[in-house]
Amino acid sequence: METIKKVGYVLLIAVFIYSCATTKDKNTSVVSNDKISDTLRIANDSLEYEILIIEPGFNSWLATQQPRGYYGVQFLESRNRQYVFEYNQRVIQPQRFNPNLYIQQINYEQNVHYGYEVNYLLYNYFLFFEQRYNQRFVFGRGRRF
Repeated sequence: METIKKVGYVLLIAVFIYSCATTKDKNTSVVSNDKISDTLRIANDSLEYEILIIEPGFNSWLATQQPRGYYGVQFLESRNRQYVFEYNQRVIQPQRFNPNLYIQQINYEQNVHYGYEVNYLLYNYFLFFEQRYNQRFVFGRGRRF
């Protein structure tokens, strides 16, 4: 089971890094949302980016969270920048943080508009990640967002 988790993380992060790095259109919208078992795939029609979340329990957990539209896209982008920054800091400190959880850096460009769906799912994945693996991301003056 631990191997499945590692593979899932590697796939998630690798796909997100690839997709973020290749995005050119700042106004690209999500047009596909395919849910299969515990795999969630979001992509645009020209496949300029894609996010793939392979995590047992994520879909059912997501259904219990705030619905789409509850948060504004600016809120989600802001939080995702903070989460990605903190996550990447943990990746480069394997002596302090579990390298089985923090495998590879995420390339989330702050000047690229990934659209609401990608930001919503990424934000919720970070919340899921915190809860499931008992991790705590802290920003600013010790406040948790």
